[in-house]
Amino acid sequence: QVQLVESGGGQVQAGGSLRLSCAASGRPFSTYAMAWFRQAPGKEREFVAALTWSDGITRQADSVKGRFTISRDKSKNTMYLQMNSLKPEDTAVYYCGARLGGISRTAYDYWGQGTQATVSS
Repeated sequence: QVQLVESGGGQVQAGGSLRLSCAASGRPFSTYAMAWFRQAPGKEREFVAALTWSDGITRQADSVKGRFTISRDKSKNTMYLQMNSLKPEDTAVYYCGARLGGISRTAYDYWGQGTQATVSS
């Protein structure tokens, strides 16, 4: 069983920054991919970024390229999402997900409870 706990959300003004964390526990993650998704009110959950735990290969959605950076700290079993140059349209609940195998932009087996990020104009 895998447990994921997000933290770091909050409220910032447009142009500001937030760093989200996802603490993972439950089993070795060397063969896992992990990702960030977000869901805005009235919209479907969408892919933001993902990485492979073992070698750190990353993928990002076009909407966040150049502004968001995904990373992980193996010693802390924690994944991060550094969000810079935030826009009001980045407002959403952000979720982390984990899956056995490579990166997917849709299918993850384990999810955290989410953390709210609100960007005001």
